[in-house]
Amino acid sequence: MDIGLADEQATLDLGAALAAVCPARCLIFLSGELGAGKTTLVRGFLRALGHAGTVKSPTYTLVEPYEPGGRQVYHFDLYRVADPDELEFAGGRDYFAGEATCLVEWPERGSGWLPAPDLDITLFHTSDGRRARIQGLGATGAAVIAALRGHLA
Repeated sequence: MDIGLADEQATLDLGAALAAVCPARCLIFLSGELGAGKTTLVRGFLRALGHAGTVKSPTYTLVEPYEPGGRQVYHFDLYRVADPDELEFAGGRDYFAGEATCLVEWPERGSGWLPAPDLDITLFHTSDGRRARIQGLGATGAAVIAALRGHLA
């Protein structure tokens, strides 16, 4: 699925649409260069679930937990991870084992350690804004893509 994102609001709206159709247990990879809109998408996702506080990229803390409306959401930023084993030492398996939504920026830094995602989203700059390429993997990913198509129609 390929979606044009004309501005920041469109990226926030995509995050909100994802929150509307994403099951409680879902692993979402967010790739793209610096400034592509990964954290903005997460902000839209969390706001749609009712989070009113700030949403910043957890570059130095590795993970930021949220519980909007009682739902567990973990926002990871692996930009500073030098070795995927750092995730093991940080207790990473516990985050992915439960009934939580995990949104992971820079997932390639955790390659070989992270479980397979349900959704793989790549954000990139274009001449007229940004684009999001969304790939659903497995049954959960396919169901989210189908629901997202219906939600955005």
